[in-house]
Amino acid sequence: MENPPVVDSNGNILADGDSVLLIKDLKVKGSSLVLKRGTLVKKIRLTDDPEEVDCRIEGSSIVLKTCFLKKK
Repeated sequence: MENPPVVDSNGNILADGDSVLLIKDLKVKGSSLVLKRGTLVKKIRLTDDPEEVDCRIEGSSIVLKTCFLKKK
């Protein structure tokens, strides 16, 4: 069975290495860090879960839900 495509909040298909924008302020669990709306995230990496992507922000490796992302 083939995995479903990974899509952003607008239904655009995401791929490894894409850049995305955050569409909502997000608090990072276990940290005082707040990611602001409009933050550009470069070089995302797809995960086994089609609703999540892995990325690096300010030196930290973070997993983001695709429902809060918009393809750049």
